[in-house]
Amino acid sequence: MTDQGPLVSIVVPLLDEAAALPGLLDHLGELHGRLEVVVADGGSTDGSVDLARAHPLRPQIVVASGRANQLNAGADAARGDALVFLHADTRLPYDAYESVCRTLREFDVAGGNFALRFGGDDRFSRVLGAWYAVQRRLGVYYGDSAIWVRRGTFDALGGYRDLAIMDDYDFVRRLERRGRTACLPGPAVTSARRWQRIGLSRTIFSWVVIRWMYLAGVPAARLAGLYRHVR
Repeated sequence: MTDQGPLVSIVVPLLDEAAALPGLLDHLGELHGRLEVVVADGGSTDGSVDLARAHPLRPQIVVASGRANQLNAGADAARGDALVFLHADTRLPYDAYESVCRTLREFDVAGGNFALRFGGDDRFSRVLGAWYAVQRRLGVYYGDSAIWVRRGTFDALGGYRDLAIMDDYDFVRRLERRGRTACLPGPAVTSARRWQRIGLSRTIFSWVVIRWMYLAGVPAARLAGLYRHVR
């Protein structure tokens, strides 16, 4: 890491991610750039916080209940000029810092995400990645693609809304209305564990049907019961 250039804060929301966390922190420690890492725990009972505390990277640790509150608490603790919200099962490209800093020089860009690839080497993972790319061109993306945002823009938007589900999609919709966004190259790589564990039909249901029900006005609290969390 370097002491020059803008500070970029990586905020990692956690809930019982002991299996994924050490590898993630190892990965973040290998990235080049002026970076800080903030771990925002949501009440893990599997030792995730102890693992974060003991890791040589020595991330800052905050605790809050509920994912939106975790993300906001992590952002509040962060000191960076830009914030990157990173899931525990997603890995950033090694030039992520350079990509963010280069885009920060484009003053009309409010934020965005990273191009995304799914970690599975099977056909369906490739199809999901291609479909995600099409959605991104329509301004649709989610937290698994490492949403990033300028500090001032995040504050102006009021952070994440406390929704039981779709908090990332809600934030992205507001971010897209705020100004131009950029899908940074990479790609970031996210785990295929969701569809591998719960099957293709439930994955597609989660991604498509829940989003359209949310847009139709179904309360997020009701939709949360249709979404199965996978670790």
